[in-house]
Amino acid sequence: MEHELVGLRGPGGRWRPVAAGPFTLLAVVLALLPIRPVWLWAALIVAVAALPWALGASPEARRRRPRPYWRLSAEGLERLGPGGLPMIRYERARVEGLAVTTGDNVLTVLHKFGRTPIGTLDSMGFEPLPLFVTARRLGIPIHLLDGDAAELAEAPVPSGDGPGDLGLPRHQVAEQRLLDQEAKLLAAAHEPPRGPVATAEPAEPAVAVESSASGKDAESPAGPAETPGAPANPVGTVELEPAASPAPREPVRLATPEPLPSRRRVVALGVLTVLLGTIMIARIAVEGTGGFGARLAAACWALAAIGAVLLARRRLLRDARIRWTISGDRLEVRGVPRTRQPVRLPAARIAALVIGPGLRPDPLTGEPRRADPAVLAFDHRLRLVARLPAHGLDTFQLAHALDDHGYRVITPGARQPRTPEYGLDGLPEIFAQVPGGRLVVADGGLGWADAAGDVVLRMPEDRIGGIELLTISGHAWVRLYDSDGDEFFAAPLSTLRIARTDLRESARRAGLPVTDAEYDAYLSAAFHSAVATLSSPEPGSAVPPAEGGTAAQAERAGPVDAPGTLLDATRRSRLGTYLVSVLLCELVALLGAIWLGPDVGGFTTAASWSVPSGVLVGLGGYWLYDRNRSQLRVSAAGLAVVTRRGRVEWDLARDRVGGVGIDETGDRMPRLVVWSPAGRVLRQVGFPPDLEELRRACERYGLPWGPPDADRPAPPPPEL
Repeated sequence: MEHELVGLRGPGGRWRPVAAGPFTLLAVVLALLPIRPVWLWAALIVAVAALPWALGASPEARRRRPRPYWRLSAEGLERLGPGGLPMIRYERARVEGLAVTTGDNVLTVLHKFGRTPIGTLDSMGFEPLPLFVTARRLGIPIHLLDGDAAELAEAPVPSGDGPGDLGLPRHQVAEQRLLDQEAKLLAAAHEPPRGPVATAEPAEPAVAVESSASGKDAESPAGPAETPGAPANPVGTVELEPAASPAPREPVRLATPEPLPSRRRVVALGVLTVLLGTIMIARIAVEGTGGFGARLAAACWALAAIGAVLLARRRLLRDARIRWTISGDRLEVRGVPRTRQPVRLPAARIAALVIGPGLRPDPLTGEPRRADPAVLAFDHRLRLVARLPAHGLDTFQLAHALDDHGYRVITPGARQPRTPEYGLDGLPEIFAQVPGGRLVVADGGLGWADAAGDVVLRMPEDRIGGIELLTISGHAWVRLYDSDGDEFFAAPLSTLRIARTDLRESARRAGLPVTDAEYDAYLSAAFHSAVATLSSPEPGSAVPPAEGGTAAQAERAGPVDAPGTLLDATRRSRLGTYLVSVLLCELVALLGAIWLGPDVGGFTTAASWSVPSGVLVGLGGYWLYDRNRSQLRVSAAGLAVVTRRGRVEWDLARDRVGGVGIDETGDRMPRLVVWSPAGRVLRQVGFPPDLEELRRACERYGLPWGPPDADRPAPPPPEL
């Protein structure tokens, strides 16, 4: 078909165990049964454990079974099953439009008799941009609406055919972003293809190209070149600069980092666990299975061996590396989930590449799932020709490598700046009721004065336990604490209409407890600079290092040596880790008592000394680790993770830190990370410090809290 969009689907035909869970349970049950003779008992366990893999290796199980998928074409919106037979069909003649609700990302079909929600775009395997472009090429109206599918279904359907009659407002920002990307795709599809930036052609002298009457023949993708100081070109003539002759660009190879632990270690661990389980089951069979304890130990070894194989396979599938080879004539991507052959895409077929959030097939189930970044390749007819995985690659490096080799790269528009939480809910109502009011220091406390200067609200000194001045997103803030040390008020000083210097000096003159760590650090740095200048030795004189290096060390203090805040893991997490360590040692002690019980006088005798030993080993082992645990140091010079004995695990200077916060975009659990200014994850903090203390430390020393923004953060509101 001329225009069609096929939803993402995972290919079939891979080698996988068939019904691994039921067969594992059957192997454990067989290990617990007193089957005679013993060789039959051991053979049944091994056969049942290996049967799922044998069934998965059979040609019938490995043959390719196409999964159901969605397709948008001139025939309408269809869900196609095995053999290409339509399972669900919405004919094009009956579809009046499509609507995507941004609240839940659900696609809804608008037809003559109402509205039918189909499902989320992720579950259907559609990305917003290809769906938007394909629907417009097919002449199907498509709308992006604020809200969710339930609100759209409950909204009344007034008479009329306009987009405003859908009952929900249109999401202008999201729709305009897709329109801008479509315009870039159209421009890329109609412009002549451009070659790589660097070619191997020799330099050519300047040439003059005569234009036709319409001037179309004189157009160049690079535009007319102008040389400063040269005379103007005659009408109808374009001077082209001499072509440079750089060396030809070599293919660029990009790959995701090697997983930890490596794939070889995962395979070795799985194989060793299987061999150990097999040997232990054979040993138990040789010694006899008359007692229930021996059969229980065999069941545990069988479960451990089968579980190790399944976990190793799962880890290998999820940790597959993505490798890109970018050259001027084609793209080659290896490591596409559930495929063995690399994906090769000729450059002549590509009009533009869109790099941004997308979808990729799950390596285990084959279902679509979110991926960032992903690469969508469009041809010169605005058809989606390939979905190329790029998760784990540096977006900046990938985009520039593609652009350097002549590919047109389109990235989504700049994100909307984050709106900081300014804490204005804590402002008293009188602040908003007094127009032109401002914060003042009066009568030994703080007050709110009107435009005439009369104080209409007073906060006595005995209620103020501390005043903290700091910088958040480039704006001066104040935090107020009560006598118990609890924060009860926070707001930007621009909202309170008072300068930072005025508040600090006035509060100190009134005897109020004021803390301005940034100003004090500035004074300290200025003092050390002045002292270093005054105490510098005469030229040619020798100064002992111990006496002359104090000021220099203060100026060159890095993230490890600079004065700052040392954050430790929370007490709750440390106690939880202690408990988990003891429980794991107790589990090992019980399994050892079951295994060695027949040889040392029975299970009770073995457990009487193994259980206390497990408690002592768990407590002592984690105490040895905890006494040298890692701690996070936050200072104006940057971030560093140091151990209690002084060993530096890593440090980052202030200019390399673009944000500190919680990353919830990965496949794993949320983790505390440090971003670069470009948005790349630089470091991960392996222990959970107190997030509130970390946030305040970052604000106190000028480190940005939260992921970096593409645009500048929003300033505080000028009025209440």
